[in-house]
Amino acid sequence: MESYIKTEGSRSSTWFLDSIIHSTNELVVIVNEKGIIEEISDAYSDFLGVKREYALGKNVSEIIENTRLLDVIETGVADIESTQRINGKNMIATRIPIKKDGRTVGAFGRVLFKDVDDLKKLYEKINRMKTELNLYKSRFLKLNSAKYSVESIIGSSRNMRQLKNSIKIVAKTNSNVLILGESGTGKELFAHAVHSASKRSSKPFICINCGSIPEELMESELFGYEEGAFTGAKKGGKIGLFQAADQGTIFLDEIGDLPMSMQVKILRFLQDREIQKVGSSVREPVDVRIVAATNRNLEEMVAGGQFRSDLYYRLNVITIKVPPLRERKDDIPELSEFLVDKFTVKEDMEKKNISDRTMEYLKLYDWPGNVRELENVLERAINFLGSDTVILPEHLPETLTGRKQSFSSKTLKEITEEVEMNAIMNSLIYHKSNKTDTANALGISRTSLYEKMKKYGIGDEN
Repeated sequence: MESYIKTEGSRSSTWFLDSIIHSTNELVVIVNEKGIIEEISDAYSDFLGVKREYALGKNVSEIIENTRLLDVIETGVADIESTQRINGKNMIATRIPIKKDGRTVGAFGRVLFKDVDDLKKLYEKINRMKTELNLYKSRFLKLNSAKYSVESIIGSSRNMRQLKNSIKIVAKTNSNVLILGESGTGKELFAHAVHSASKRSSKPFICINCGSIPEELMESELFGYEEGAFTGAKKGGKIGLFQAADQGTIFLDEIGDLPMSMQVKILRFLQDREIQKVGSSVREPVDVRIVAATNRNLEEMVAGGQFRSDLYYRLNVITIKVPPLRERKDDIPELSEFLVDKFTVKEDMEKKNISDRTMEYLKLYDWPGNVRELENVLERAINFLGSDTVILPEHLPETLTGRKQSFSSKTLKEITEEVEMNAIMNSLIYHKSNKTDTANALGISRTSLYEKMKKYGIGDEN
């Protein structure tokens, strides 16, 4: 009986099918409704150890050991991914009935794995790949995750309590956030806190300093590029930071430094929530929340044509204003203690304290450099403490105390003699010029006391 393929298919379709079968390394066979082999790939005949020409026209049961193709023809039901023993090996094969007008006119068989061991090896390889992928994901998230939470924000003043409560509320939404504040107020800390309190907290948090990336590289860094997009492009291309942060948060620090050319592209992303890689004609959806920060006056920049008004309004959905340190001086004691402990722990030092007088100086100062300046001042003071454990006013810079630091140019002998002379004078005053009591208090003999008084020209010798 003529096969369905030979009689029903056109000459061109038969040629096309033959080309596919013989150009592949797949182990495939096609039989007619009587189980006669109509086609078999060269790879399959080689595997079976027979000539293809010999196999054609033979009943499949004569050529393929333990075949179930005849069962599939009889039942008309596919046999998917089941084992079959051939040439002493357990292989995995699929058999599918070929039907026309509801009648089974043949069957198609394909070996998926020549040996079950091959499947095990593939499974082990996939498991290794999954493990490596999870490891890379874990490392990526560790490097690109929020390090601070609302609880990390130091300060119990009324301003800070209100600000912390606001962060907890706005973090629950997906709206864009604009953080405003002077340099040194810790705007990045607040961006971390927004992400940590959000539903995206387990996803990436990627910080981008808009002023640190060269303008010519910014688009490819943010949105990625395709292979061959430009000279020096990596093989296979590269995903951008926006895609890397998918489902997480992007923190655009120093947004006021964003070049005009990139302002347009960021605006387009905010409108469409899609990115387009450099060198690509395809736009891809990306789900990220934007948190931006700046110490510049964006309204003035908009008025001066330095910042796009439409981008400003897109970013300025929710505004967080971080107060300068001079407006929350009640937080200075708590902040100072935290910063001192932070530095001493980092440097493995003995615990240091701040005297009450020193704290008064810290609270009186206006701190134009804000928390960053306070941290620098305290670190400097600790470095000058030596073996002392208390930070005193003399350990603070002149700008805080208003007094110049004195540095003596005297020799060690002169300094020692000056200290000795002052000690004798103070003791004589305390003991009302009684030489015996003074000598006893200083731990020297009366003779030595008189000699030193003469040396330093103190009082008389009687």
